[in-house]
Amino acid sequence: MDGVVMRRIGFIGLGVMGAPMAERLIKAGFEVTGHTRRQAGLDRLAAAGGRPSTSVAEATRGADVVITMLPDSPDVAEVVLGPDGVLANAAAGTVLIDMSTIRPQTAQQIAAAAAELRVDALDAPVSGGEQGAIEGVLSIMVGGDPAALEKVRPVLEHLGTTIVHAGPAGSGQLVKAANQLVVAGTIELVAEAIVLLEASGVDPAAGLRVLGGGLAGSTVLDRKGTAMLERRFTPGFRVDLHHKDLGIMLDAARASGTIVPLGAVVAQLMASLRAQGDGGLDHGALLRGVERLSGRTEKGAGQAGGAR
Repeated sequence: MDGVVMRRIGFIGLGVMGAPMAERLIKAGFEVTGHTRRQAGLDRLAAAGGRPSTSVAEATRGADVVITMLPDSPDVAEVVLGPDGVLANAAAGTVLIDMSTIRPQTAQQIAAAAAELRVDALDAPVSGGEQGAIEGVLSIMVGGDPAALEKVRPVLEHLGTTIVHAGPAGSGQLVKAANQLVVAGTIELVAEAIVLLEASGVDPAAGLRVLGGGLAGSTVLDRKGTAMLERRFTPGFRVDLHHKDLGIMLDAARASGTIVPLGAVVAQLMASLRAQGDGGLDHGALLRGVERLSGRTEKGAGQAGGAR
């Protein structure tokens, strides 16, 4: 990091993902002013050495970089484009990094509005979940001006180990849509494998160990397999959010003329899980849907709650 350049960070959205990300930046020596609607999030930020703020405007003023990590497109649009939002309070030369998962069209709208005010806007959604945020090993897919990315790369390097420029504004969100397609599909297959092993009288823990050492091995299996096996569904990443993300993926597929038959099926399975009241559980709860379809007694309901 060059001197005081890009040292002051406004961080808006301190949920399951945002809170540990902000804490990593504080530990790295950045001056972090954070805002969230939940008092517990503000208290956690203060305990970590950050500065809580009472509004988006306060978190934005004086910041070199503003990071948003929010649940959905309307939330980001309100926080960034609203009358007392980020762009209304950001100085020229500020870099806005939206690390939420939103519609590519919303990212493009924000980039265009920011450019008129000489603010650089990057869409930079992440993959890796809560544990990846805690460990600083997120994968970050970035859309926008590559020169702006280089200005803030020293910030992002404290949050992730894979930082890739994907293309112009909205490209990061399109890569994230593809990511969420692969993740949901893999979780569903892990769920089906676990139920198949259990129903066949095979030790599923032993089965997962073998799968993890072969071609079936994956980060999803490593990070989700044991929790799914033990029916621990505390998020993590909520079904509600993955349902939203798969809707973005389907919209992108329709817009590009891409046929995603397996993606459509897993989107329906996620929607079914949500419709049955499991929206607050971790997306590993797709296992419960497999059990229901198979007529098997569910071994545990897990725990709902949490926020992004």
